[in-house]
Amino acid sequence: MKEITVPAAPDSVETVTAFVNEQLDAIRCPLPVRTQVDIAVDEVFSNIVRYAYGPEKGTATVRADVTDEPLSMTITFIDRGKPYNPLTTAAPDTTLPARQRRIGGLGVFILKNTMDDIAYEYRDGMNILTIRKMF
Repeated sequence: MKEITVPAAPDSVETVTAFVNEQLDAIRCPLPVRTQVDIAVDEVFSNIVRYAYGPEKGTATVRADVTDEPLSMTITFIDRGKPYNPLTTAAPDTTLPARQRRIGGLGVFILKNTMDDIAYEYRDGMNILTIRKMF
């Protein structure tokens, strides 16, 4: 397992994505899967940046772990921000035209539809969100 801790700031999204992509490159991840993982990483980390700490500053730790049987990557995001379980967000009504939809929730909807497993827990003052993608 590899790990990186960065400021929960907009300019860290690129660093986190590059960190995850290094792990994906090492296992020759197919481009369509990599694209889904990149979108998921961007969504989760951007939500930490926007919502976890409010006006305060904080950090986020990202762990990437590759398993062989079946070949998959598990990415865990950890922050000490406000407790928030994104998995309880109501699914957006995608049958409505974009202008009629409420704001928010689409990123979590995408995660739920592209990742193979998603789990959240709040433990010891930390939000821990884990996503897993099988190849």
